[in-house]
Amino acid sequence: MSIKSRIMTASTGALFLMLVVSACEKNATVGELSKPDTVVPGAAISALQVFKSPQCGCCGEWVKHMQSAGFHTQVTDTEALDAVKTRYNIPRQYQSCHTAVSEQGYIFEGHIPAKEVQRFLKEKPANAIGLSVPGMPIGSPGMEMNDKLMPYQVLLLMKDGSTQVYSHITELSR
Repeated sequence: MSIKSRIMTASTGALFLMLVVSACEKNATVGELSKPDTVVPGAAISALQVFKSPQCGCCGEWVKHMQSAGFHTQVTDTEALDAVKTRYNIPRQYQSCHTAVSEQGYIFEGHIPAKEVQRFLKEKPANAIGLSVPGMPIGSPGMEMNDKLMPYQVLLLMKDGSTQVYSHITELSR
């Protein structure tokens, strides 16, 4: 790795840390920054590390969806997504095209609406490692196709490897 690459990597990491610390110090809420439709009232600002393929446009659209809901994101483009999913113990049947990790260590796999991530971070369900929307359902954030929606479920991923339905999505997230 060149010196320039190392400096850029260190700078990016420092910026991510500054965003997290700044949000924590100010104890700000998403509603104080903006009021998009997807915000859960009183939800704290969260930072997400997003791992995605550099060629994936739908993942980039999901990141924009999360940012518009007040999330701070740091995107890592990688060709080694299988290794990321293995590292975070995401079973193949619950995988999608990108993986996000919160500063608390929770996993958000796939095209999950921001309001569901915010609700999860507020509730912190016992024995859960995160949420998943397996595959790439039409109409999920980042997978919009006009006003089409294939209803889908957001799954709660548990530490013991089991899942539960966290929510049923029957309307487009805006």
